[in-house]
Amino acid sequence: MTATLRVFLVDDEPPALNRLQDILADCRAEFPHEVVGTAQNGPEAIEKLVQQPADLVLTDINMPGMNGLELARHLGRLHHRPAVIFCTAFDEFAVQAFEVHALDYLLKPIRQERLAAALARARELPHASTDALASLATTARRYFSVAERGRVRLVPVDSVLFLKAELKYVTLKTREAEFLLEESLTQLEAEFGDRFLRIHRNCLIARNKLQGFERGHEEGEGHWMAILDGCAEKLPVSRRQAHVVREFRRGDA
Repeated sequence: MTATLRVFLVDDEPPALNRLQDILADCRAEFPHEVVGTAQNGPEAIEKLVQQPADLVLTDINMPGMNGLELARHLGRLHHRPAVIFCTAFDEFAVQAFEVHALDYLLKPIRQERLAAALARARELPHASTDALASLATTARRYFSVAERGRVRLVPVDSVLFLKAELKYVTLKTREAEFLLEESLTQLEAEFGDRFLRIHRNCLIARNKLQGFERGHEEGEGHWMAILDGCAEKLPVSRRQAHVVREFRRGDA
């Protein structure tokens, strides 16, 4: 990190942002820093941090659209990956999870002495691992993040047609484009099992995009192909997953 700590703040409530800036200003003499930007939601924070890197991000957890835990997962895609300190109104029992994973947090209302201690630790703060953040999350992500050409592209989960494992990557397909994810299909199924349906060992399809099945004749595959709304490609259903066709016909898929 730089000699003067570059700090970025994220909170959906402007009064909370203003209070945090005021407390930070009171700590500046002891801990030189510069507030390089603020944001009121996760996507805005990521867009700004691509243009203006920071060493440390202080983020609220409970925010609409994208909470602070999901934001931290996406920040890991940035070329300059910042350390993250979470700001939370969770009670003492709930924050034990953060302590287990050695992640720093500030309990609201934030006190100056506690913030100063967090700033003192910031330079040695370990980057939160993807697994740690995933284990803390109580809901699935609303976005997938893809690093491309020096920026981070956020792809809404609602826009995804299917996820297909190919070699070391997973291809994510929307109506408009394809992207590569460095995640395993098994992990994605565990996180999004209520949103995606496995039709093959290498393919998950969006349940709400499934229009039906038709007979197929691909050698080595089952006799059914999945038809998705907005997708020209018909996807084979393996013999092992043929039960999804029967369940769909009964209205259970």
